[in-house]
Amino acid sequence: MKALRSLLFYTGYLMAILVSAVTLVPLAFFLPLNARFRVLNLYNHFIVVWFGLCCGVRYRVEGRDHIPDAPCVLLSNHQSEWETLFLQTIKSPMCTVLKQELLKIPVFGWALRMLSPIPLDRSKPSRALRMVLSEGAARLASGLSVLLFPEGTRVPPGERRRFNKSGIHMACRAGVPILPVAHNAGEHWPSKSFIKTPGQINVVIGEPIATRGRRPDEVTREVEQWIEAQLSRISSVPRPAVEEASASAL
Repeated sequence: MKALRSLLFYTGYLMAILVSAVTLVPLAFFLPLNARFRVLNLYNHFIVVWFGLCCGVRYRVEGRDHIPDAPCVLLSNHQSEWETLFLQTIKSPMCTVLKQELLKIPVFGWALRMLSPIPLDRSKPSRALRMVLSEGAARLASGLSVLLFPEGTRVPPGERRRFNKSGIHMACRAGVPILPVAHNAGEHWPSKSFIKTPGQINVVIGEPIATRGRRPDEVTREVEQWIEAQLSRISSVPRPAVEEASASAL
């Protein structure tokens, strides 16, 4: 049954991409930036709802009232594709720090380009860090929030990877708050499996963490500790010991 439900989900998923390619993407091209975000986010809203209906997955969000009106840097753990879609819908306008290869994907990449992303070439870590800091500062100054996954890659539930500090440095330099988010989406939308698992995705949005006048190392520890504490509380897969975390990739 889970295989059939997953097949139904991906059928609608592909159809949504095709419909977006001939409707939302061309329309967004002619719109100002804020309206462009609202239009293209219709795709994200649909996939999140369609996933829930087809695969029997509910989601529960704590802390929506913590989302600030002003620009911020949103930092989340990364387990699946689900959070890359859902988190775009909770605060707009918001751009994403992402792998530059994603911009080459037909339709999906075209839409991403219109949302002012910050693309990274991970083969050149020093240049990638400079890109995050300079482009991130420009996006924040223009009124955009920035979404970044500090683990640098998808990390399966029950595993842990140390956070890189590029997003923290960006927030500290700009003096904007960090909005921490923790979730267990990978338990229901595994990153390397076709089969989706019914159940409940728990999302916790923390209180904004101040960065002005603080050292990046200090802020990084606070963000990591908060997200790990929430994951220990909401995850059904046991969390590893802190010392088992692997070194950051960036």
